[in-house]
This record gives sequence, structure tokens and C-alpha cells, in this order.
Amino acid sequence: MIDAPGYGNILQLRYMPKLKEPAPASTADLPADQQLALKLWVTLARAYAAVNEQAAADVRADGLSIGEFAVLELLHHRGQTLLGEIQKRILVSSGGITFLVDRLVEKGLVERRDCPEDRRARYAALTREGTRLMRRIFPRHAARITRAMQGLQEREQRDAARLLKQLGLAAASIDSASDR
Repeated sequence: MIDAPGYGNILQLRYMPKLKEPAPASTADLPADQQLALKLWVTLARAYAAVNEQAAADVRADGLSIGEFAVLELLHHRGQTLLGEIQKRILVSSGGITFLVDRLVEKGLVERRDCPEDRRARYAALTREGTRLMRRIFPRHAARITRAMQGLQEREQRDAARLLKQLGLAAASIDSASDR
């Protein structure tokens, strides 16, 4: 590199890729539809964080993580379930589900069971202790989530659930390669 005043900037500018348009200085410089989408995204993320903190605080009182509770809740309502199905339903990686189930097995709340139809597959099921725990804590947890949602009336909660499902399905159907 040339060590002379100004040359570093010239070389840097010469070999940097050229932008089609200058980047906006703030969101106020973006088109209105993008401003609205970003505002919705931030609002959704903040609402999720606030409600999730209520859920996490509730289960922490019983020595559980929110991921562990998600596994317990699924097993409590569905019964014995294949690990791969649990993974899909609570949205964790295969390594994540193994970690969560291992921790719950160590705590004596969950047990693994062989799948008679497929030797590669394994089930998870609540132990008696896990069932007792969920019978005790789930009603309290449901009440806390209900309190966290009281910012919306019942009709608004139904509308929000419908709209968020619609949003999630639409977002999931976008081909991410087309945005590159």
C-alpha cells in the first residue's frame, strides 16, 4: 500500500464494491412500507420478550429452563412422543432436544423409551415424578400466561392469534434466496 496522504482512501474507494444507492441514514429515509414492517417487527419482538420473561420467571421458580418446560408441557399434553417430533414442535435443533431431554432425565422427570417400529427412533415420556410436577405447576403457569396476555381482550387475543399465524405462514413461505 502506498504510504502517502490520501492514497489509502483512494485505493479503498477504488476497490470497494459500488452501492446501487446510498444506504439510508435512518429509518425515516426508508419507504413507508419498510418503516411499517420494521416497526411491526420491533413491536412483535418486544411483546414476545415481555411475555416470554413472564413464562421464564414462572418456570425458573421450579428449577426449569423455558426449553425444559416446553418439553415437559408437550409430554404432559400429548403423552409419549418421538424425540424428532418434540424437536419440530418446540423449535430446537436435534442437539438441543438431546441436551434438554438429557437434563430432564437427570432430574428424574423424563425417561427415554425405545421405538418398537424403528430402532433408530426414541420416545420421551414423563416419569411419575414428571407427571406430578406438571399437574402441580401447569395450572399456575397457565394463569401467569393468561395474566401476561390481559393487555388484550379475549376477542383481540383471538384476532392477534389469527393474524400472527397468517404472518408466520407467509414469512415461512418466502424464498430467502430471492432476497440476495
